[in-house]
Amino acid sequence: MAITQQQLNHITESLQLSLVLVGHMGSGKSNVGRLVAQQLGLGYADSDKKIEKVAGISIVDIFELYGEDKFRELELREINTLLEHRPIQVISVGGGAFVQPNCHEAIRQKGFSIWLQASPETLVSRISNFASRPLLKDRDPLEVLTQLSAQRDPFYEQADLVVNTDGLEIPDSVNKVLTALDAHFYDIPHGQSL
Repeated sequence: MAITQQQLNHITESLQLSLVLVGHMGSGKSNVGRLVAQQLGLGYADSDKKIEKVAGISIVDIFELYGEDKFRELELREINTLLEHRPIQVISVGGGAFVQPNCHEAIRQKGFSIWLQASPETLVSRISNFASRPLLKDRDPLEVLTQLSAQRDPFYEQADLVVNTDGLEIPDSVNKVLTALDAHFYDIPHGQSL
């Protein structure tokens, strides 16, 4: 069932923090995030794209030239900047962001997190360019994503909202996220902010 304008209005009236989409690479954070933002009339930002713009090079190059520690430092700084942006917006963050203690805490305090959950098999089927993913470069994608699921899912499970997108096309994932948000806000006592 499609989301109604009344439901969209309810979400935007209830929302007081930026929405932050978390999850593995291939979960649809960028595509779903952009469309959720469009539906809600909010701005959209992708933390990885912001990092690349600030650094002037690709994330793959940042990893290769400066290492993961430098990347995580840039990531924390840019995510904090995005979370403090007003008006609120929809933000997609890289797969490892919510696992990093400082990023996790920043998102928990200043944003409303949504885990786009999907199985490793689904994730592999959605990724078109393995070479652009530092963790997948020259490795078996299914094996890597299965290992990452074991390591990262316990962190993702701490998100404010979990939306399973297995077997869903992007429009259906968007609808499911919006429906889950609408239901979530109805479950909160009136006057309690997020």
